[in-house]
Amino acid sequence: MADSMVWLAIIISCFFAINIGASGAAAAIGIAYGSGAIKKARVALIVCAIAIFLGATIGGGEVIKTIGKGIISTDLLSIKIVVIILLSSTLSLFLANLLGIPLSTSEVTVGAVVGVGVSLQSLYVLQLLQIISFWFIVPVIAFTFAYLFKRFFKKYERRKSHWEKSGWIMWLLVIAGFIEAFSAGMNNVANAVGPIVGAGYWSIEEGKWIGGIFVAVGVLLLGWRVLETNGKKIVSLSKIDGLMISSTGGALVIVCSIVGVPIPMTQVTTSSILGVGLAKDGTTVFKKKIVHQILRVWLVSPFFSFLLSLLLVQAWVFSNSLMWAILLAVAVASIYRLFPSKQKKVYQAK
Repeated sequence: MADSMVWLAIIISCFFAINIGASGAAAAIGIAYGSGAIKKARVALIVCAIAIFLGATIGGGEVIKTIGKGIISTDLLSIKIVVIILLSSTLSLFLANLLGIPLSTSEVTVGAVVGVGVSLQSLYVLQLLQIISFWFIVPVIAFTFAYLFKRFFKKYERRKSHWEKSGWIMWLLVIAGFIEAFSAGMNNVANAVGPIVGAGYWSIEEGKWIGGIFVAVGVLLLGWRVLETNGKKIVSLSKIDGLMISSTGGALVIVCSIVGVPIPMTQVTTSSILGVGLAKDGTTVFKKKIVHQILRVWLVSPFFSFLLSLLLVQAWVFSNSLMWAILLAVAVASIYRLFPSKQKKVYQAK
């Protein structure tokens, strides 16, 4: 039984890593693609996959330690608890990928770990508060920098058009996108493998390599939809804008990865895009439907994975039958929210 549970955890971990790749593709290479530096989506995804794999294998260790050991005690990480954390995180991210919304894997993973910690009454509160503070501070820095940058460069629109035609800026954008994707690998691989490493079933080195491979596979297989969302549906970007956004996002996430903080990279990148949009189009950028959808998912997803893991612990670990009924209700409600238009059409037809 124990061996089958370990294999279940590994399968869920690999599936989670694939979904991380699908979601992270938008934040990592969406800017280079959306601004035209990389014209073909397939080429953008290949560049992203290579960079993410290198980031995971070279620099993913510190955040793996945080996810695996820094929020709850490793003594609690039985194989059943590991499965619950991974399952809760994976379901939350998978639903977001179906919607084509860039979602922070860090938020859903930390939410799932916190749900377990609350349910088992064991949580490193100070470390958790430090992580959450970064979730607010870093996107605000990215948004503010992007807004000020765009406002400043509005004075030099004619000169900027000359720079836009220069071939070197295309290469700089690709390099910046590669660096941003590298930082995504550093930070995001931990979400898929951290619980298994924390429980002692994989070493950090094994987790980095296995996670890196499957995250890269997710980029190639499922990244196109979220790539389109971040690259083209929020606001049109010039090449100068794209270079600034990718450089800022990559630098901020690399710094957080070095100190071991799981950071919501998609929030960092999308906040930068919104900063550019505010300076360019005013507050109308916040009225776009896609922006409202992204903000709703950002707010709901950590709480959804938290609630899901908490209920799973109560139902599965403590054999609470009432919690299984609540989980079923949550599943039905989630399906309804995912396909509201189809259900509305059926209702109207009747």
